Amino acid sequence: MAEAIGTDSAVKAPGSSVVTNKGELFTSFDVDAFEVPGQREEAWRFTPFRRLRGLHNGSAPATGTATVEVAGSGASLPAGVTVETVARGDERLGEGGVPFDRIAAQAFSSFPEATIVTVASETVLDEPVAVTVTGPGVDEVAYGHVQIRLEPFAKATIVIDQRGSGTYAENIEFVVGDSAHLTVVNLHEWADDTVHVAAHHALLQRDATLRHFAVSLGGDLVRLSPIVRYAAPGGDAELWGLYFADAGQHLEQRLLVDHSQPHCRSFVTYKGALQGDPSQGHGREAHTVWIGDVLIRPAAEGTDTYELNRNLVLTDGARADSVPNLEIETGEIVGAGHASATGRFDDEQLFYLMARGIPEETARRLVVRGFFGEIIAKIPVPALRERLTEAVEAELELAAGGA
Repeated sequence: MAEAIGTDSAVKAPGSSVVTNKGELFTSFDVDAFEVPGQREEAWRFTPFRRLRGLHNGSAPATGTATVEVAGSGASLPAGVTVETVARGDERLGEGGVPFDRIAAQAFSSFPEATIVTVASETVLDEPVAVTVTGPGVDEVAYGHVQIRLEPFAKATIVIDQRGSGTYAENIEFVVGDSAHLTVVNLHEWADDTVHVAAHHALLQRDATLRHFAVSLGGDLVRLSPIVRYAAPGGDAELWGLYFADAGQHLEQRLLVDHSQPHCRSFVTYKGALQGDPSQGHGREAHTVWIGDVLIRPAAEGTDTYELNRNLVLTDGARADSVPNLEIETGEIVGAGHASATGRFDDEQLFYLMARGIPEETARRLVVRGFFGEIIAKIPVPALRERLTEAVEAELELAAGGA
């Protein structure tokens, strides 16, 4: 079965070369509908195929399973929240979005069971719900699928905490109903051996609100592709990202916000830090990739959008690729813009702090903490803010130890 989501014109099919705009993605649940990707394709040109362990070409059959656990802050789930384990044929699966590349289709055709978390209509949760995903284990391969559903006028915070080892590909869907408000915090704190490729599909109904946080710290290779689509006017999406790459890590984020409905808003801010080890050579550099695509279609009058990416290079042996793209097909908008910057550690800031008696190592920590502070402060869960602050401190300790 194949489907094109939100298409106004031509759809990119396997073997074709013309794409009308960024939103005209070929989509299908069938992995065989996609060609094996190549390095010359724009969507894959930064990804090191040799490190994907066969996820992209069908040579990585599932050998294990990942575990998915859902819990509230207490002994049981709060009222209004249900958790279901369903088979691939459940008609709700795919409502948030259909796989748009071969790995996402492979994940959809290979997961043993899917987890659906539903927050009932008009339910307002005071505490977050935790979805913990644990990898299949060292040298094992697994595929997964999770769907988060908020019915009309519901409000919830969902923390998706991903940890463990192995090779793992997945689709996660966020279906946000009319006037519902979803905050999702996705933490990637994988073990050093992990390869993780994830597609996030978000669908916003009328006047729905999404606050999406993506935090990538661990893993050998992590590639995250969030896509936001609007099914009706009034949608409001904010995407916040934080990533910290060490020597040998490849952390990649590829975003698409597809404005196809009038009077919707999107705001994107991703910040990353990189610290490499020049002694390990080019093949073990710290590498981050951020691709931010925003499409404003002809029908999307009244759109207000902005995207920002900032990268802080702390050492030699690090490379950050940042490519913002803004495609506008109507002039009747409120505003649209983008910005990207990658730079080394600010020596002036460091000198300013040291001139006031602050030791160099402490000054460096303060600068990096301030760099990430805007994003961490936005996370509405105090325990998570503290945890992320400690994780950034641990990354800086690693750099100091290497020095």
